[in-house]
Amino acid sequence: SSGINAEWPLRPGGVGLGREETFRIFLALKNLVDTHTLQNVRFWGKILGTQKNYIVAEVEYREGAEDEEQGEEEGEEEEAKEDEGEEPKEDEDDIPKPDYKPPPVIPREENGTGCNKKTYFVCNEPGTEWVKLPPVTPAQIVCARQIKKFFTGDLNAAVISYPPFPGTEMNYLRAQIARISAGTQISPVDYFKFEEDDEDDSDGEGRDSFVENVEFEPLRNQELIDPSLSNWVHHVQHVLPQGRCVWINPAVKTEAEDFDDEEEEEEREEPDEPVPEHGPPLLNPISEDTEVDSMPAWSAGLTSNLVPQYAAAVLRSNLWPGSYVFGLDKKFENLYIGYGHKYTAENYSPPAPPATQEEYPSGAEVTEVPDPTVDEERALQAVQQEQLDREAEEAEMEEDDEDDD
Repeated sequence: SSGINAEWPLRPGGVGLGREETFRIFLALKNLVDTHTLQNVRFWGKILGTQKNYIVAEVEYREGAEDEEQGEEEGEEEEAKEDEGEEPKEDEDDIPKPDYKPPPVIPREENGTGCNKKTYFVCNEPGTEWVKLPPVTPAQIVCARQIKKFFTGDLNAAVISYPPFPGTEMNYLRAQIARISAGTQISPVDYFKFEEDDEDDSDGEGRDSFVENVEFEPLRNQELIDPSLSNWVHHVQHVLPQGRCVWINPAVKTEAEDFDDEEEEEEREEPDEPVPEHGPPLLNPISEDTEVDSMPAWSAGLTSNLVPQYAAAVLRSNLWPGSYVFGLDKKFENLYIGYGHKYTAENYSPPAPPATQEEYPSGAEVTEVPDPTVDEERALQAVQQEQLDREAEEAEMEEDDEDDD
């Protein structure tokens, strides 16, 4: 199991879980391999919670195995819904429907691509049952960037926040794992390479896959901890502000949406064409990462300065505290042990709610005025009577003139 071996080189650098817990996690990962059809299993890290912690395993299924497992889960859910039965529909009155239409829902990326490229299992303690986390959606990632919540250790706990999070702690945990992986999963330069038959641009723009470079030559420790940080690259796709790794145009409608719009032939202003989003390409050097509060995005060092020839290079992320990477010879590994929060220079303050919407437009026709007195009413009636008498006299004069003609 990849990842468990990473804990030993990090231990001299002050990072680790202890020998007993490490061995228990190894046995738990072995049990995960025995109960599922997996191709690769990696110890992703440990997320700390207020009541319980999460042990996170990153896995890749064998070809076709995940589809079979997902089909069985969907079948069980359908049977549960059938057992519940359908509730009788009540007669609905003709209630006026608002013209407001919510913004289009951004579809999630398919399994094996983008933010859902890998699958994750979690458990609270080594030896307890592994729980598979659901795929992450763009809406969950966008909302997770706006809130900051400590994990409780209960996957079914509600995430009470503003803006409201679309899901439970299980979904929030999956969103944070996707964000941390995209920002901190790095490898030595030239360890991975793009396939030669790939027709995309040479700078990695638009590519989402790579292969291991069999001709990779290991770098010296001094090169790995070079302050320029030019010898490490990101091997996980960047997550765009939209919440996906690959931008999709929300203005492009599906066939079903086009059919609905044809039924509702209403004239309305067409929205502006959205601007496509772009991010750093795959295998982008970490030297181009944005600084964190006047600090470099990464801090590099050796596990031992006394015997540097036997030491391992350790990099620590300043953007996501708790994320570590080690490199030694041809080996490298990423590990996260923390609360799942991004670094912020200032204390977190929840966003203020939007201003209260007006119920109706204010104007003279809906503005309340004081009731008139009796004298004011009589004076108004007198003025109106005079105006009526004057109009009647003018009408009689016009009739007399027509008779004279």
